Amino acid sequence: MKSSIIKKTTIGILLLLSLTSISSQEVELNVSVTNPWLRANERQTTYIKIGLTGFELENSENRTASNIAIVLDKSGSMDGDKIERAIEAAMLAVDILGDDDILSIITYSDSVEVLVPATKVSDRLSIKRKIASIRSEGSTALFAGVSKGADEVVKFFDRNRVNRVILLSDGLANVGPESPQALGELGASLRRIGISVTTIGLGLGYNEDLMVRLAQKSDGNHAFVENSRDLARIFEYEFSDILSVVAQDVNIEIECLEGIRPVRILGRDADVIGNKVYMSLNQLYSSQEKYFLLEVDVDPFQAVESVDVARIQMSYSNTVTREKKKLDRMGSISFTDDNSIVEENIDKESMVSVVTQVVAEKSEEALLLRDQGNIIEAQALLNSNSAYLYEQAELLSAPQLAEVGEEFEDDAMSIADEEQWGATRKKMRDDQFEAQNQQSY
Repeated sequence: MKSSIIKKTTIGILLLLSLTSISSQEVELNVSVTNPWLRANERQTTYIKIGLTGFELENSENRTASNIAIVLDKSGSMDGDKIERAIEAAMLAVDILGDDDILSIITYSDSVEVLVPATKVSDRLSIKRKIASIRSEGSTALFAGVSKGADEVVKFFDRNRVNRVILLSDGLANVGPESPQALGELGASLRRIGISVTTIGLGLGYNEDLMVRLAQKSDGNHAFVENSRDLARIFEYEFSDILSVVAQDVNIEIECLEGIRPVRILGRDADVIGNKVYMSLNQLYSSQEKYFLLEVDVDPFQAVESVDVARIQMSYSNTVTREKKKLDRMGSISFTDDNSIVEENIDKESMVSVVTQVVAEKSEEALLLRDQGNIIEAQALLNSNSAYLYEQAELLSAPQLAEVGEEFEDDAMSIADEEQWGATRKKMRDDQFEAQNQQSY
């Protein structure tokens, strides 16, 4: 009898642990409002934050297999240390990936060469020998290189793999399509079929607008690497993301309820159609948060305890359980005649996110002013940004905002220096991208 009770108890504990493990392998969807209390009987604006947090991978064996194309610029400007560091980084990727991962290596200059056709990473020595044979020469057929990389990924495309192109370039695209718009359209087309493009700009000669647009439109990462010695570190960060994907095909629909009108999503692409907003992500990483901020207009409401303002529906593919999951949440706001209640209940964490996105937009405006030759106006905007960040850092008890404020002060001083402008501009675009996409590196 005692043995039977112990056996049943053990089975019960194991079942509970199993259920707990399964429940922990789910994406967390959080909905908050920057101003959960608003003034009654007034028309006003607030922000709804939709936060998505990837669950923690229990071990590397649970990770999703990858299908990666590394596209390397081998044009003449890459000669010397740059090409050597690029080769080193590509070989590092071979070591990081597992036997079940798929890798292809594409090089480009005047034309494109598939150096290593898409294959499982089992014969590492053979792949490394081919990488070691890369030599720099010719011009920069960047568009064709990315397209060919995508072709290799498509060969073994699988929704249950992480499908990505990693582009490395140090120069301007001068063979084939070369505008940010053209590369952005390519990125958007790849995103629609489930392929992301990470862009790595090396040195000061590449077009940062083109590289950022390609990464943004495809939902990849972007990095500015001023010194080629940092390439290996950036590859490590990139593959840390790739090997920690826990969700793919993430789709979100926000339905604003009566009296609430969607205005725009800060910092990200979205479709606003009537009272609904549609957004998507190609992937979500383990233990990382990605968020969307929806600005909404709120009609006057009488003082009431709580009003539902938006319904959020999310669907995604769980890369560990291989299941399609759906989540639903509601956002609500309360209304009061008491100003102190409004001020005391501001959601500080959500407001920090809003501040981050607002200053990223202002940074883009400053960059445009500088491009137009309006240096004084650009400096004034950056300094205004800095002052705003210091103020919000104190109000929201967020010292990280003050650190960003210091960076804006540095940018304001640097943009007048013609010799430093190339590096400053690339850094600013990199910072803007990182903030808007909540990139981990």
